[in-house]
Amino acid sequence: MTDTPKTTAEAVGRLPGREVLQAVLDGKLPPATISTTLDFDLVEVGEGFAAFEGRTGPHILNPQGTVHGGWALTLIDSATGCAAHSLLPAGVSYSTLSTQANFTRPITADAGRVRCEGRVVNAGRQIITAEATVKDEAGRLLAHGLSTLMVLQPRP
Repeated sequence: MTDTPKTTAEAVGRLPGREVLQAVLDGKLPPATISTTLDFDLVEVGEGFAAFEGRTGPHILNPQGTVHGGWALTLIDSATGCAAHSLLPAGVSYSTLSTQANFTRPITADAGRVRCEGRVVNAGRQIITAEATVKDEAGRLLAHGLSTLMVLQPRP
């Protein structure tokens, strides 16, 4: 990359999606602020693939004392969105139309490191679908989901 973009928004306009994500991984671009707020990180990208890892703890609990479902849903939305983004050319972005999560067991505050992997199922010109799994360190499925994303062409 010559003349490296300074912000992620600038990079989205100038670099293919996979290069933007790789720049975040390499520390050349900042991560999305939601990942700082909810304590998870982009850890791997590939063609139509993205993985995040997060840490559970008391900062993301619901009133029942388990991890709030919105945390896992945000991981699923992030992994599926970035998997889709990895396929997009420079100047093209996306927006989530819907994300659905299915929880298979409670996520506890002491679950430790959780990994969410997102994979594109179908990449159309206007709509991309992607799926994700959320697993604990032992490889047990905690949740899985599906996202539908709209491809956004650059504005003149």
